[in-house]
Amino acid sequence: MVEPLRSIGEHGVIGDMETAALVATDGTIDYLCWPNLDSPTIFADLLDPEKGGGFSIKPKLAHARNLQLYIPDTNVLITRWLAEEGNAEIVDLMTDPETQVGRATPLRGIIRRVTAIQGTVEFEACCAPRFDYARQVPDIEDIDGGVRFTGSDLSLRLFSSAPMTLGRGEASSTFTLEAGQSAWFVLGDDGLQRPDNERVEAEVEATTSAWRNLAAKATYTGRWREEVLRSALALKLLTSRQHGSVAAAATFSLPETSGGERNWDYRATWIRDASFTVYAFMRLGYVEEAQHFAQWAGKRVMASDEEHPLRIMYALDGTEAQDEQELSHLAGYANSRPVRVGNAAHSQTQLDIYGELLDSVYLSNKYGQAISHQGWQHVRSIIDYVMEHWEEPDAGIWEIRSEPRHFLHSRVMCWVALDRAIRLATKRSLPAPLVQWADCRDRIKEDVWANFRHPEHGYFVQERGGTELDAALLMMPLVRFVSSTDPVWLQTLDAIGEQLSYDGLVYRYRNQDGLDGKEGAFTTCTFWYAECQARAGRLDEARLTLAKGMRYANALGLFAEETDARGLLLGNFPQALTHLAFISAAFFTDRQLDPGHKANWQP
Repeated sequence: MVEPLRSIGEHGVIGDMETAALVATDGTIDYLCWPNLDSPTIFADLLDPEKGGGFSIKPKLAHARNLQLYIPDTNVLITRWLAEEGNAEIVDLMTDPETQVGRATPLRGIIRRVTAIQGTVEFEACCAPRFDYARQVPDIEDIDGGVRFTGSDLSLRLFSSAPMTLGRGEASSTFTLEAGQSAWFVLGDDGLQRPDNERVEAEVEATTSAWRNLAAKATYTGRWREEVLRSALALKLLTSRQHGSVAAAATFSLPETSGGERNWDYRATWIRDASFTVYAFMRLGYVEEAQHFAQWAGKRVMASDEEHPLRIMYALDGTEAQDEQELSHLAGYANSRPVRVGNAAHSQTQLDIYGELLDSVYLSNKYGQAISHQGWQHVRSIIDYVMEHWEEPDAGIWEIRSEPRHFLHSRVMCWVALDRAIRLATKRSLPAPLVQWADCRDRIKEDVWANFRHPEHGYFVQERGGTELDAALLMMPLVRFVSSTDPVWLQTLDAIGEQLSYDGLVYRYRNQDGLDGKEGAFTTCTFWYAECQARAGRLDEARLTLAKGMRYANALGLFAEETDARGLLLGNFPQALTHLAFISAAFFTDRQLDPGHKANWQP
């Protein structure tokens, strides 16, 4: 395995709810898509340190210790260097668009404020963007007080309080600061005007205040408040301010195994995440965010018909997700090839999405606005589809790239779709063939109990007639398909603990999925496992699983998609589904540990 220049876990993330950047502990922005999260990269050193492009700022401090932290209750990141001869720090942020309303000269971009905290410190900075997934080295020219980078379809401006020297597609600077002195760099679109020192300081303060105001809306006050709030703030970074959609992750093609081929693009919104997102935002008191996402999902439903069926994922603006393509010119993180953008899974059949979608519709109606007449007609169309297709094989929640199978999770979620539609119709007195729906719902449950059990041990299994386990089974009690204390379910939970779990790490499955190589433990499943333990009354086990799971975040409390056997981060980062699952597990476990405390929200 080739060791990467910077590991996935050695990063913080900043953003403006339009895009997001990864900032490494050595002060380099080595991943950024611009102008949107699903646009091509302008910095991709994380995926190819030779070609990808980056924006580095480094103090010349021998044997310095590096630390990263967020200004409390914000997504404003501080990277620090501590050494015998001096200390230094960088404050990184993207400006908040709402603070720009009414300004004659809006400032949308990245601010990097550099400060010598102690001693006299010399710094070296280099901004070397590479446009269009590092396929273009931009032209560079001097402009008044800064430089312009120009490519075929994009132009950026960089301003600095320190003098800059132009090179081939890059601007560099060497400068010295005394203790208490600061310098700054501002990178943004071609319309950006040079700010003065006062404007930069004002933007730092305004953005910090905006994040604090958002954090203050959270109503969760349980024992894991700091960790839960960090997850909420991470989710906001993955949320589209304009559309309300939530990206699965900020990145693409970070591998599930270093050097392997399981490298996918997660810069899209999965319908599957719908109910998890609504649950998490509702539980934390972010009602507007939950409703905004529900409206986005609802529009996808309203736009679907027989000619344009509901997709498992969409671009952040709600259009068709990108087709998959390989970027053969990039080396890949730790030489993990191929580097992929787009995702071929968008055209798969995954029957479980209807259950997750209808669960979110039910929640949104229960705690928000009533469904419209037209919306209900679309729900009925979805139920018609589920009733016609629930017995068919599909690609499943894990998006296998082999022949479709009869997955238990997909079958259960078809049951959820019918169950939530029946509940919604009953609650809102909506017209529906309830007897027919209930009959189909019950037939699905009977099918699961009859055909998805281990032939010898009796616990639930991954697929019809099979013997393998699947961590997706952990969703069964979470969606109320089976009681969390049912003896067969407890057998299943024990089997998952014995066969798929190791020291708080939970693997999705052990059998073949049509791809070469192996993958790491799936961090989302750790928190599903913890919540199942809590629901089963195994609170001591749940607390320990939660404690171990939280340590599989990086030092900032950010989770990646997976971890290796050493607990090091793998896969796309930060991953929304893991943060959503953690919020759910922490909320429920906290409530069980303190049953006398009145919860702020009941599922």
